[in-house]
Order: sequence, then structure tokens, then C-alpha cells
Amino acid sequence: MNKQVRRRARRRRRMLLLLLCLVAAGLFSAAAFWGRSALPTEGPLSPSPTPSPTAEPTPTPEPQPVTTTLNVSATGDNLIHDVLFNQAKRRAGGNGYDFEALYEHVEDFYKDYDINWINQETLVNDVYEPSNYPAFSTPGDMGRHLYDMGFRVFSLSNNHTYDKGAGGIDATREFWGSMPEDCLTVGLVEQDTPESMAVFQEVNGVTIAYLSYTEHTNGIPTPSAANAHVVYTSQTDLIQQQVEYARQKADFVIVGLHWGVEDSHTTTDAQRALAQNIADWGADVIVGTHPHVVQDMEWRTAADGRQVLVAYSLGNFVSGQSASDNLLGAIMTFSLHKTEYPDGRVETSVDNAKAWPIVTHYGWGHSEETCYFFSDYTPELASQHGVQKYSQFSYDYARQVFVNNISPEFLQMETEE
Repeated sequence: MNKQVRRRARRRRRMLLLLLCLVAAGLFSAAAFWGRSALPTEGPLSPSPTPSPTAEPTPTPEPQPVTTTLNVSATGDNLIHDVLFNQAKRRAGGNGYDFEALYEHVEDFYKDYDINWINQETLVNDVYEPSNYPAFSTPGDMGRHLYDMGFRVFSLSNNHTYDKGAGGIDATREFWGSMPEDCLTVGLVEQDTPESMAVFQEVNGVTIAYLSYTEHTNGIPTPSAANAHVVYTSQTDLIQQQVEYARQKADFVIVGLHWGVEDSHTTTDAQRALAQNIADWGADVIVGTHPHVVQDMEWRTAADGRQVLVAYSLGNFVSGQSASDNLLGAIMTFSLHKTEYPDGRVETSVDNAKAWPIVTHYGWGHSEETCYFFSDYTPELASQHGVQKYSQFSYDYARQVFVNNISPEFLQMETEE
């Protein structure tokens, strides 16, 4: 019994030992397997890469409105009497006419403007001999000098347009037609159609239409043989058609009106009524000439709400006249703005309107005539003015004429630096 018991005990110990060996071998194999799978199969251990951030797209800029601004000047009656062209002839020494001294004190002013408009009161040509009132003819050298100063738009519709009959009309058209292509004239037309009357100019992408009319031609009817003619301010149906046509074709419409009472600073009911009508029909700026003295400026509201600039009379630019107030004029300046929007809309406006007083000065016997800005004029010069032989004149008198007849909103007694 003891032997059997001992044998069974030995078998149990061997089985337990075998079991322990099997368990140990299993644990070792598991540890080896899991250890291998935790390590990289090749290469060193490295962290996982961080993904790069996605770049934000660059936003497309929103289209913005674009505004174009043009600065414009308008000058009154360039009235060339015999004293002016005779002085120019003497200065030229037998070689044409030299008008430099007449304009030398004001000419640099025009270089700062994109457009310079002027009422050319007398017929300019190289055909007729120079002549004085009542039937004017002016040497072509004067017109060429104005062009060199920067003038590009010449209004020819006034009471002296028919002074030399059909021949004078042909001669002045021939002269202006010989000038460079950018030199424009307005007011003498071959036909009364809107297409014939309006003159168009494009500057920096802005289109301006010009029209000019006169109240009368000193009782001289349109010459029967004339190849061109003026339109009178009494022809309101025709003017309406022409202004409305220009409004459709241009960004801005500038109308010259030769009207009013000579030597009067007072605007008439007829002037104001016509100004309102032309504003309603589509004008943006109305430039008045003819009275030979200054009249006021104002803003008028057109039927469509636009603010329309009106200068009733700019007076004379230069002349050989012998009354104090005829020697005191003004140059008007203003700005035109055209704004184009991305959706195709276009808006226009006029602002920055100013009147710059000028004085035509001469010595005794109308000697050495020249033009000054009042801001450059002096009491000493005024005391030497030859007009005192014919009319009351002084520095203070001149200042008072400007202050009394041009609204403070526009009057610029000092030139800009």
C-alpha cells in the first residue's frame, strides 16, 4: 500500500511540474509576440506626422466706384478793339501781331484746368484787315495766342458774328478750321438739327456737349449767302430739342448764352426764365456773356433735381472800352464729377464753383493795355489807370463792384497759392 501511494504521489508531482512548464512556456511566447508587435519592424521609433493646416482662399476684392473729375474755366468777352491790335502790331515790329503783353499776367492760370472755354466776341481770321467797332475783325495771331494759352473751346455765337457778312463767316470758320484738331468752336452751325448744333469733346473718358446761342446780332439778319448761322435765344423750341439731344449723348452739357442788357449788373426776368428752362431741358452749366459787366452767379434746381450752375454775365475779359465797370470782369471755374459704378450706373455732378475777378488796366491814352487778377492788382496801379480820364475809378471802387454784384459763395478775391 505504501508503494502504490508513493507512486501515485510521484505521478502527481510529475504532472504538476509538466503543467507548470507548459504554463511558463506559454507566458514566454505571449510576451515575445506582444513585444515584437509593439516595436517598428524597421527604422527608428518616430512620432506620427502632424497634418498641415488648410490655406484659406484669398478673397476677391469687391469692385469699387470710379470717379473722374475735370476742372473747367469759362472766360467772358474777348473784345478786341483797335487799341489792342494796334499795340500788338507795334510790339511785333512789322512781323504780324504780338498779343503776349495783353494776357501775360493771367495766362498761367489756365494751365491748371482741363478745359478752358471763352466767348470770342470778334471775328478772328487771316483774310480781312483788322477793324474796330461796329464791324470787328481780329488778326489770326490773337486766336493762335489764345490757343497757346490753353483755350480749346471758343464760343462764336454773339451780336458781332454777322459783322462782315457771309464773307466774314467763311473767313472765321476757315481760320478756326486751320487750328489743331482739339480746338473746338461752337455756335456757328450749317443746319438747325440737334446733330449739327451740339459740339462734343471727350476728356479722360468724360463726354461734354457744348451749345451756344445769342439774343441778337445787332439788327443784322442772317446773310443770304451764309454757309453757317447762329441760333437765337428766342428759338426756344429748337433750343429745347438741341439741349435734350445733347443730354442724351453726353455726360455734361454746357450752354453759352449771349444775352442780357449791356452795361447793366441786373439780371432780367427773361434771363432767369430762359436759364430755368435750359436747366430743365438738360444743361449742367450755363455761361452768360454780352452785358460787358459782371452779373451774379447762382445754382438753379432742374426739374429732375440736378443742381445747375448759372453765371449770368462774366463781363469782359479784355477790351478797349472807356467805362470803369466794362474793365472789371470775372473768370468762372467749376468741377465736373463723373462716377461709374460696377453695376453700370453713372452719376454726374457739378461743384466747386468760383468767380475770380479780373481788371483790364491801361495807362493814359489807352497805352499798354494788360489784364490782371484783382488779387494781383494794387491801389498804386489803380491810381495810374487811364480810365480815370473818362470814368470814376479806384482800387476800392473796383473791389466794391465785385462785392456788390457777385455772391460771397462764389467770389474769390484772392488767388490760390
